[in-house]
Amino acid sequence: MLRSEVFVTRAQSAAPDTGRAIAEILAQLPCHDLALIILFVGEGHDLPTLEKALAPLVGKTQIIGCTTAGEIAAGGYLEGQIVALGLPRSLFRVATGSLTNLSRFDPEAARNLAFELRAEVTFSTADWANEVAFLLTDGLSLMEDQLVWALSEALGQSPLVGGSAGDGLRFGKTFVLHEGRFMTDAAVLAVLRTPCRVTAFRFDHLEPTAQRMVVTDACPAQRLVREINGMPAGPEYARILGKDPQQLSPFIFAANPVLSKIGDEHHVLAIQRVEPDGTLRFFSAIETGLVLRLAQSTDLEAHLERELAGLAPKGERPTILACDCILRRLEAENTQTRHRISSVLDRYGVTGFNTYGEQFNLVHVNQTFTGLAFYPPDEDTDAMEVSAFVPRQPGAPENA
Repeated sequence: MLRSEVFVTRAQSAAPDTGRAIAEILAQLPCHDLALIILFVGEGHDLPTLEKALAPLVGKTQIIGCTTAGEIAAGGYLEGQIVALGLPRSLFRVATGSLTNLSRFDPEAARNLAFELRAEVTFSTADWANEVAFLLTDGLSLMEDQLVWALSEALGQSPLVGGSAGDGLRFGKTFVLHEGRFMTDAAVLAVLRTPCRVTAFRFDHLEPTAQRMVVTDACPAQRLVREINGMPAGPEYARILGKDPQQLSPFIFAANPVLSKIGDEHHVLAIQRVEPDGTLRFFSAIETGLVLRLAQSTDLEAHLERELAGLAPKGERPTILACDCILRRLEAENTQTRHRISSVLDRYGVTGFNTYGEQFNLVHVNQTFTGLAFYPPDEDTDAMEVSAFVPRQPGAPENA
């Protein structure tokens, strides 16, 4: 029988003044009883003010976080708020570390960090068998693909879940938080060990259509596609949609993503924006020769309800930590279903943020709802299994 008491603390503040907002957050959290605080900071807040407020906790309670493209907490989709999730020391051991200078990414340093953090939590709680990793990354670093490959090698069977920090819809500068300091061009990794059952999940509501297109000129390092089907990328994508190139916008991209088939899995490759010269900039890795399929949306609200219900069988109510792509939120706004989807998120107690991309084990993806579901430990056992909806290991992409 599962315990029914709340074992994870949530906090949030809608105060526009940063000093007041973080004071309200810290007043809601039993900080000295928490192994980890995860902080999601909405657009418009002053990061130096946050650093000053968090300074007394450095060295006492581990805190990680990031800036967002929207927050998720009580009430569902939020904007401009600060949201926090606290994991108790009684049920979690946590080791955190950061990787800086992602622009000069060192795969060996990433692997070493993961090995060190795993060793730290293993030695302190060898009798707690369940281990997961949570990653927060500069959402404009363009390094998520390389980062998850390196980390996954070192994490072994432990699921890796994460999200790319946001900056509203400005796409100017994104930050991650570690040891009381906000950093750009950086990533933060937390390895968690617990007797609680944990499910790592990733899902989306998109299906491939028969409409194919081929990337004929791309710059993978910058995630740019210059040509599709031998034609300028933006105008050709617009033609396929039956739209004028001047109509292309974040709402159009959210409603009309493309998919790449890797092995037996389809992965969403979302478009961030169209450049002035008609080039398409993507949220994730893209390369010449890749075959893309236009995707079609199923019912976003019904799909979310069904998947979240699947995480709560037999009346269980897990704590859900979610990384939800900003393009899903834009689709909800464009279809005027944001209020109903917020109600679903609120009803299932989801805490998290809207991202510029999501990470799940070996892959960096877009337009997904990805995260961790934590369940209280069974009263009669010290450990329960970690499970995951794991995509197949990437193989050769579908070629033209």
